[in-house]
Amino acid sequence: MGAQLSVTDMRRAMRHPVDQPVIAEHRQLGDVHLHISNISAHGFMAAGAIPLQRGERIVIRLPIIGRIEAHLIWLTDERAGFQFERIIRLDDFNQLIDAMQPNPRLRRAR
Repeated sequence: MGAQLSVTDMRRAMRHPVDQPVIAEHRQLGDVHLHISNISAHGFMAAGAIPLQRGERIVIRLPIIGRIEAHLIWLTDERAGFQFERIIRLDDFNQLIDAMQPNPRLRRAR
C-alpha cells in the first residue's frame, strides 16, 4: 500500500510555485497589488503585506482563466491565503501553470 498523505501534505502537493504580480480589484479599496507565490486549482498564496481582512473578496485576472473571484481565508504579516469562488478545471489549470511558470524545471510534477 502506498504512503498515506495527510491533508496538509495533499494541499502542499497540489500547489505550484509561481512568481506572478497581479492587480486585484477590491470593492472598496479599488486596485490592490498582490504577488502570487503559489497557486492551486482551489486558491493561491500571496506574499507581502496585504491591506485586507479575513473574509474580504477580490477579483483577479489570470492567464487562461480570465477574471476569477477569491476570498481571503487566512492572513499573517507577510502572507495571505485566498480561496477561489470556483475550482479551476484541470486542463485549464495545467495551461495556467504553463503560462505562469514557463520554466518546466521549476514546475511541480503533475
